[in-house]
Amino acid sequence: MEFGPELRMPHSRALGEGLFELRVRGREGIGRAFHCFLPGQRVVILHALVKSTRTTPARDLRIARSRFEEVLHG
Repeated sequence: MEFGPELRMPHSRALGEGLFELRVRGREGIGRAFHCFLPGQRVVILHALVKSTRTTPARDLRIARSRFEEVLHG
């Protein structure tokens, strides 16, 4: 089944303005992949990390938002 931008918690979270966070748990820890959807059924992974704390570091979120702006506006 395809969910795309409709996938929600606990697997994905919308961060607003078209930016999404994919939430993954694995052997190495809790992973996050920030991504966006583009026309033509394309997904762009903007930044990914394995978290070492409960919260996502602000630096990683800034990187994802900056790359998101680059994707949208060149």
